[in-house]
Amino acid sequence: MSLKPQRKPNCPNFSSGPCAKRPGYNLSSLKKDLLGRSHRSKEGKARLKKAIEKTKKILGMPADYMLGIVPASDTGAFEMAMWSLLGPKPVDVFYFESFGKTWADDIEKQLKLPEVNVITADYGFLPDLKQINFDHDVVLTWNGTTSGVKIPGGDFIPTDRKGLVLCDATSAVFAMEIPWEKLDVVTFSWQKVLGGEAAHGMLVLSPRAVERIENYTPPLPLPKIFRLAKKGKLIKDIFEGSTINTPSMLCTEDYLDALDWAEKIGGLPALIRRSKENLQVIENFVEAHDWINFLAADPAVRSNTSVCLIVDLDAEQLKDLVGLLEAEEAAFDTASYRDAPSGLRFWCGATVDKENLALAMQWLEWAYHEVKTGA
Repeated sequence: MSLKPQRKPNCPNFSSGPCAKRPGYNLSSLKKDLLGRSHRSKEGKARLKKAIEKTKKILGMPADYMLGIVPASDTGAFEMAMWSLLGPKPVDVFYFESFGKTWADDIEKQLKLPEVNVITADYGFLPDLKQINFDHDVVLTWNGTTSGVKIPGGDFIPTDRKGLVLCDATSAVFAMEIPWEKLDVVTFSWQKVLGGEAAHGMLVLSPRAVERIENYTPPLPLPKIFRLAKKGKLIKDIFEGSTINTPSMLCTEDYLDALDWAEKIGGLPALIRRSKENLQVIENFVEAHDWINFLAADPAVRSNTSVCLIVDLDAEQLKDLVGLLEAEEAAFDTASYRDAPSGLRFWCGATVDKENLALAMQWLEWAYHEVKTGA
């Protein structure tokens, strides 16, 4: 039997996307001077360019890598990359969770590329990295948002690779060290680690990726929102604040607010530290209780953002547990992803305070015993 906790988290939002807003966030503090103005105005493009430049600075991105704001969140950014770049070489697709499988399905069933090698593993495990052939183009997900597994580092990627490496890193950027020089395309969205609003994707291109874009014409017609080249040249305006379609200037101010907060607390090292401290809260809790475990049993590949857990309850009991946490306003959006094994998922990115997570664990313990005993 567990006593009902008396204190609740100040912010009980633990969704894996859109994620919790930064501590102290206040919508009324956002600048509103560009609302109702064109994003193509001098001021609008300047604000979008500022978002690009601040992002590159905080992430320590190489100076010759290009970063652009594109439509449709991380999904749009990654589809744009695949449709624009893949085709000249065989492709190795490396996945271990739901979204990576989506990329594999699109490559095989939509792009219908002739030579595709799929390397995969079950939820909770990382596939054998040695199976990847870097003479081919490689498609991978850095952090498995639905599996709680991450790639632990970039040493397995050779610097003298012949193919391009396309990486979906949406739940990793701003919370993990990203080996930029080992990756040719990286995508992410505002809605993950910094808690921005949805629908805006970020596309990173290495010089090698730019060279591919300017020297390869995809055989399939590309929708306008996927087009990165014009007359054989990269559309550089995309990477200087002139977007393909209309971005939300309110969401842009929201993202700039998050970037300002990231700088104030100490930049990337502070963001990574906060995320790892959050994971430690859950690791301490799991170690102290025998009815809960990590889906990713190996700590070396365990995600410090999308933390996935398995619980000694059946599917209906788990649904009741999640509902009880929400009814008590102690933790929202903690059910595992619909395609993943039945369990729980707590977002532990940098915008989550570890004190709130610790309180949520107390409520989790209480809710588990309530459901388990049928109280």
